[in-house]
Amino acid sequence: MTPITFVAPAMLAAAAEGSGPGLVSLQVNLMFWTLVIFGLLYVILQKWGFPAILGAVEAREKALADAIEGAKRDREEAARLLQEHRAQIEASRGEAQKLIAEARAVAEKSRAELMEKTRADQQDMLARAQREIGVERDKAILQLRREAVDLAIAGASKVVEENLDSDRNRKLVESFLASIPAGKA
Repeated sequence: MTPITFVAPAMLAAAAEGSGPGLVSLQVNLMFWTLVIFGLLYVILQKWGFPAILGAVEAREKALADAIEGAKRDREEAARLLQEHRAQIEASRGEAQKLIAEARAVAEKSRAELMEKTRADQQDMLARAQREIGVERDKAILQLRREAVDLAIAGASKVVEENLDSDRNRKLVESFLASIPAGKA
């Protein structure tokens, strides 16, 4: 059974009797003891309860203030670190750009050196080819002279119809050709 089942019949009985004070009636006796108990409770709370409660509230406020201050410091530290990282990233970008520029300069220099070496090799090859062509031309001219001497001797021996000594004829024609300037031959 619930407490309402015990209280409800007692209240109905008191209402039916009509005797007893109402809710609005003043009862000095009850008021005095209520004030005395309230005063004692206030003094006890003032001496032991309120300081403990206020201490807990102040400790909580201090903890919250410390947490807020710590969060501000952490935020400032994070902002500082972010700035440092951004500066490092910019420095790294600058360094990378510098390295790229240096690599391009080295590549351009290497390319120029290779081009110069290629040109020098080409000039050397051209000079060597010209020398070889000159040597071959001289050989060809010498060969042509020999053939011309042989043809001249053959022609002269037909004309004279006299058979001269071949070595003597050759010396005679070679001395003649040697006396003729190279531009005419």
